[in-house]
Amino acid sequence: MSKPDGESNTHTGRYTEPVPTSNLVNDGDDFPEFEPFDDDATPRSYAPSAGAIAVVNVDMCQPINKPNHNTTAYDNPNLVVRRGQEFLMRISFNRLLSQGDDFQVEFLIGSNPSPSKGTLIAVTFGSRRGGPWAGRILELQGPSVVVGITPTANAVVGKFRTYVAVVTGNGMQRTRRDARTDMYLLYNAWCPEDPVFVPNDAERREYVLNDVGVIYQGAVGAVSHRNWMYGQFERGILDACIYILDSSRMPIYNRGNIIQLVRKGSAMLNSQDDNGVLVGNWSDDYSMGQPPTAWTGSVQILLQYANTGVPVCFAQCWVFAGVFNTFLRCLGIPSRVITNFSSAHDNTGNLKTDLIFKMDGTPDRRHTRDSIWNYHCWNEVFISRHDLPPGLSGWQVVDATPQETSDGLYRCGPSSVAAIKEGLLCHPFDSGFVFAEVNSDVVFHKRDRYGTLSPYRVDKLHIGQLIYTKAVGSFSPQDVTHTYKYPEGSGEDASTMARAEAYGCERDHSELGESQLTVSINIQPVQVSQDVILAVDFQNQGDIPRTVKAHLDGSVVYYTGVTRKHFKDYDFTVVVPANETEQVILKVAAEEYMPHLGSQLGLRFVVTGESDDQPLTAIKVIELGTPALTMTVSGQPQVQQEMFVTVSFTNPYDFALKNANLAMEGPGLMSSRTRSYSVIEPGMSISWKESFIPRLDGPRRLVAVMVSDNLRQVWGEVDVDILP
Repeated sequence: MSKPDGESNTHTGRYTEPVPTSNLVNDGDDFPEFEPFDDDATPRSYAPSAGAIAVVNVDMCQPINKPNHNTTAYDNPNLVVRRGQEFLMRISFNRLLSQGDDFQVEFLIGSNPSPSKGTLIAVTFGSRRGGPWAGRILELQGPSVVVGITPTANAVVGKFRTYVAVVTGNGMQRTRRDARTDMYLLYNAWCPEDPVFVPNDAERREYVLNDVGVIYQGAVGAVSHRNWMYGQFERGILDACIYILDSSRMPIYNRGNIIQLVRKGSAMLNSQDDNGVLVGNWSDDYSMGQPPTAWTGSVQILLQYANTGVPVCFAQCWVFAGVFNTFLRCLGIPSRVITNFSSAHDNTGNLKTDLIFKMDGTPDRRHTRDSIWNYHCWNEVFISRHDLPPGLSGWQVVDATPQETSDGLYRCGPSSVAAIKEGLLCHPFDSGFVFAEVNSDVVFHKRDRYGTLSPYRVDKLHIGQLIYTKAVGSFSPQDVTHTYKYPEGSGEDASTMARAEAYGCERDHSELGESQLTVSINIQPVQVSQDVILAVDFQNQGDIPRTVKAHLDGSVVYYTGVTRKHFKDYDFTVVVPANETEQVILKVAAEEYMPHLGSQLGLRFVVTGESDDQPLTAIKVIELGTPALTMTVSGQPQVQQEMFVTVSFTNPYDFALKNANLAMEGPGLMSSRTRSYSVIEPGMSISWKESFIPRLDGPRRLVAVMVSDNLRQVWGEVDVDILP
């Protein structure tokens, strides 16, 4: 017998059969249509009172089941249901059922299905004992019978094959293999016995059923957002998610275990060590694929991966998080995308982010190894953690962006948010790493000519200043910082830090006196090609005036905090009166930074200074704004009625936009469409009109994005309410 693709034949001497790791099987791998009982077996049913009974039709009752299981939105010809909840089947026989007739429904998944592994389920309807799934006869209608079947709340998740077997005196006669009766079984956030159960219905609809979202970006004080089309119900996406699990070689029988599944998904969404879905790229060279800013959502990425088996180029953290969110919601797992602003990275296992400066106060880029990302995106999943002490269930951090290995693979989580808040870093998985991302102290060092580092300032407030996610039922942000950490300086915060240190996180214990001289930077929102105006405030809390020799450092930075191009150095002196604040206005002209932007829109300004051996430092990161695409819709907003969407844009700059590519999509409305323009001259307008036919009703969103060689991240969106 041939084996499914990807299964090893080296199991001899270790397993009686290879471990099943694929939903795909050859037609000959299932049970035969007739299976005789053992020679010594006695008949399992009464002799039939009429002629031999046979199954003539199996109806999976999709019009009834899909609404009851909240799966109507799946663009899939087969039945999609959720575990732990009854679904109906109508079985038609060639004659009326009599008292002596006996039948069972069988569900098989993967190759070599086994009752002991939960991959072969026999559902019976009489006194004869069957498998763990419950079955009952609901209605007899002539030669047809309506049965109700309830999978267990911990059943294997994936695509099952369905058979109906009639018990005869000497064996069982089965229906033939029929792909139309295949059934997808998902996790169930509506079932209290399922570990992913969410009690609140509005949250279930947001975190499982919502197929559009926003992901927050930018920097503290200048938060921006991008639309992301999750599209978990679009055609082919459910099969693509199952293909990801098959590609991971995850045993079929483990796929009902939520912790194992999200951990495997975290590893497979990046290609770092397992040929997974996405290739990370934090450079400016995207010639071998799509720039991360060019994606409108997850659908094209997942379909490309499923169709080719080749990792998709390219991604950064919000792309990893957006596609992972689609994967999770598609399988029924409640999830959301989180953005941590001022996120600590490369912490070498401690709670210190070390920023090094030269003796003259300028940043020492060569010797600074740690980095502070303007923001970092990850996911949360809602799980009952029965493997952890009480109180640590609920939202759990999972992260598909490849940063550090966990048990040998690039993945992170699930890590309990409640455990992170309490400093309980002894619990799996990867709590210490996430704790450092939101709680590190920023330590400022001076480096002398001999390489000796002397700390002169510790900022305990900079890291994890703000943690956002999309609010339930709206496109507004929800601040979830309080779920990760107590207020800085509170008694609870001190207890958390003490516990974290007891579990091995190294903290900063520098004994530094309070400085009477401080500096801060304020910048109003700035658009690309505009001058940047910095208001630098020097505050003197001492009783004598201070003269500060200060320096302004300006750089274009990747959102990861890494410098792309340093473009400005400026020395200045300011006298700060006693017990007063002195403000200095500094201007950075657009022509100073514009030649160095590339695909990056982040500018970082560092003001350093010294007065009577009192060093001072302030850092400010801004994200430059971009113009918007204008989108309008026309036509009758109703399911299966033709509508039109128009995207328009006028180049507001004095330079041409070269190789501009537009992409547009809307889950439930239209699949991805693209258009290209070789050049958009200054002042030139473009307009692009497309027709579409809505598939789903309710509030829907269309988005478009434009990227060019010299301008990225130009967005547009339009909302429309589709009638049934």
